Amino acid sequence: MTHIVAEPCFNCKYTDCVVVCPVECFYEGESMLFIHPEECIDCEACVPECPPQAIFHEDNLPEKWKDYIALNAEMSPQCPNITEKKDPLGGPL
Repeated sequence: MTHIVAEPCFNCKYTDCVVVCPVECFYEGESMLFIHPEECIDCEACVPECPPQAIFHEDNLPEKWKDYIALNAEMSPQCPNITEKKDPLGGPL
């Protein structure tokens, strides 16, 4: 199983989560972050660090966001890896 970045990250892209990830499984898309499902070790360190509460365990992902499972799997290999905190799309907190 893996964690999924879902709808609340869209056009927000806080990166607090990436600095706590022990396996560097976050990838930066144009409008949101993605978690690579084969790299995620299911540690949950990222979940409490996400200000918009956009990260869910695959088993707990709300039904309305189930498409984000495939989106994370598809997009993470196509995007650059991100390991350092950046300003979110809306600017700094």
